[in-house]
Amino acid sequence: MSRPILALLTYKGEGGQKTKYSKLPITVIKEKICMFLYELMPVEDAKKLLKSNLRTVGVEMADLEEVHRRVLAQDLFSLLDSPPFDRSAMDGYALQAEETFGHSVDNPVQLDIVDRLGAGNVSNVDLKEGEAIQIATGAPLPSGANAVVMEEFTQSHQDHLQVETAVIPGENVSPAGEDFKTGDMILRQGSVLNPPEVGIVASAGYREVKVYKKPAVGVMVTGSELVMPKSQLEGAEIINSNHFSVKFMVESALAVPDMTHCVDDYDLVRREFLRLLKNNDCLITTGGTAISKGDVVVDVAAELGEVLIHGVTLRPGKPFAFAVVEEKPVFMLSGFPVAAMVQFDVFVREILLGMQGFKRELHFITKNSTRKIPSTLGRTDYIRARIEGDAVRPLKIKGSGIIKSMVDSDCYIVMDENLEGVGSGEKCQVLPYHSLQV
Repeated sequence: MSRPILALLTYKGEGGQKTKYSKLPITVIKEKICMFLYELMPVEDAKKLLKSNLRTVGVEMADLEEVHRRVLAQDLFSLLDSPPFDRSAMDGYALQAEETFGHSVDNPVQLDIVDRLGAGNVSNVDLKEGEAIQIATGAPLPSGANAVVMEEFTQSHQDHLQVETAVIPGENVSPAGEDFKTGDMILRQGSVLNPPEVGIVASAGYREVKVYKKPAVGVMVTGSELVMPKSQLEGAEIINSNHFSVKFMVESALAVPDMTHCVDDYDLVRREFLRLLKNNDCLITTGGTAISKGDVVVDVAAELGEVLIHGVTLRPGKPFAFAVVEEKPVFMLSGFPVAAMVQFDVFVREILLGMQGFKRELHFITKNSTRKIPSTLGRTDYIRARIEGDAVRPLKIKGSGIIKSMVDSDCYIVMDENLEGVGSGEKCQVLPYHSLQV
């Protein structure tokens, strides 16, 4: 029995030449009067198509203890003033600022210490003229006081205080609501809850918040030759580095990977496709995306669902494919490690983040290339490079399996499909790796 494969049929119809993807047995294709094309989709068109198939994964309430690196699913408005009261910004003495006017080291003012106040305590004393209250940083400002003098500018003996400087009303005092007030918006939907964001959520009075669920991502690394790391290899064995790099790239996009390895067997790949899609929100595969003997991943996707992309104008990473199977996205990456990483950065990362309600624009910077960079019209190049001050140095390396090039680089030089290279010293668009992180 012939397996179905993905073909692009070009045919004459009403209105002229048309194209469509079709799932046909290879024997049938040979009998058709048509032209088999491996047509590459422009990178930007592929991105738009992926975004058009983007669906969020739902929301849930999460305790503040569990929200680190989650994406907020609601606008948050403060339930409290922060700080909730006027408080001391220094260790020192609360007093009436007017009593210090005109005083200095040579002309100090004498006050009586009528209370001593630590953080977490409230004074019951209503401060009067000629009085001061010792106060710790963060403690509520006592009634009647309007300033705090730092301890360094005072001398004390038992309950007597000598103030040797002048202060103004409000000095060394953090007023109520200085950070934010009740009803103020503190975070917008789509914010990633990193430590500062979690801190402000807590300060605003929330114990739990609504967040997007983390996408569960099935990851199937294919390749009969792949083995887990070991010090001695036999025959044609290759270390399965994609297991680790793809796993942690998925985690860097705030998603949860479900990892498996599958040999190049059609029925086994098909079984794992269905299992992973049943248990996860989407699927990422590596390997098996080219049109060659033994590359079965795209064939399986075509049988089970609809392949919308097979081949893009990207270097490295041309054999990228995308399908929708059982209403879930399937991203098919190259088996070559560098190509898979580039494909993930270009196509997959933003979709996984978008499934969690997170949206952003990539931050490109402009640098001068240290040497000439050739390119081809109609192709988008992601060139591994290293930033050196105002310049960027493209790495002199070829091949999409050279993992060391990703280690030695810290950015991509992105050559748009409309560019036919840049000269030495000319400006180019640079995408730092760190800007891809959230």
